[in-house]
Amino acid sequence: MSKILIIEDDESIALGCEHSLRAEGYEIFIANCVATAKDYLSRNSYDCLIIDLGLPDGNGFEVCKYAKEKSNPAIIFLTARDDENDIVFGLDMGGDDYITKPFGLKEFISRVNAVMRRKNNHPDKEKIITLGNLKIYSLKGKVYKNNQEIFLSAMEYRLLLTIATRKGDILKRDELLDSLWDIGGDFINDNTLTVYIKRLREKIEDDPQQPRLIETIRGIGYRGLKDE
Repeated sequence: MSKILIIEDDESIALGCEHSLRAEGYEIFIANCVATAKDYLSRNSYDCLIIDLGLPDGNGFEVCKYAKEKSNPAIIFLTARDDENDIVFGLDMGGDDYITKPFGLKEFISRVNAVMRRKNNHPDKEKIITLGNLKIYSLKGKVYKNNQEIFLSAMEYRLLLTIATRKGDILKRDELLDSLWDIGGDFINDNTLTVYIKRLREKIEDDPQQPRLIETIRGIGYRGLKDE
């Protein structure tokens, strides 16, 4: 049974989420502040954290950072904020989804299930994926270029992994967005993908202006360099 920790100071929201998730078969724990969440995380591990950003003694980003230092749970931000900077910052910290209040419980459950499916489908055995002069260690979540580690944001890493595992195939832009954000990611648009591709190329390409590892297929999408 997957364990989910909900960090939410609004009791009615926390209880509503708890009831719905228990009905789906999850084991649920609730913390109503940063201090309690850190105490839980120091003593136990969880498969997923659902974190409200606005907490009485701090913010959800602090909890996310602390959790990522301990293990690698899935992270879903649950908040009244819909500022784009908050969204990008949260996802770059390693967030898997971002749900804005108010929300329907049906949508909420669908998005939690989608995040958990992605987590559960992650291979337990280390797999090294190559893309040109890059090596991607899928279990550790690390990327090396010419044996030097490259530091990527969570979304840059997920984008690179998606392209590298399908190298040689033309991936349509819509297909990439679907694979990264799943059905619930309605705040993501085509321009966001362009920005992440640009950022990723600046880190992995020898010459980002003439990309070799991730090729643009004009009017369609992108293709990862096939083994030579």
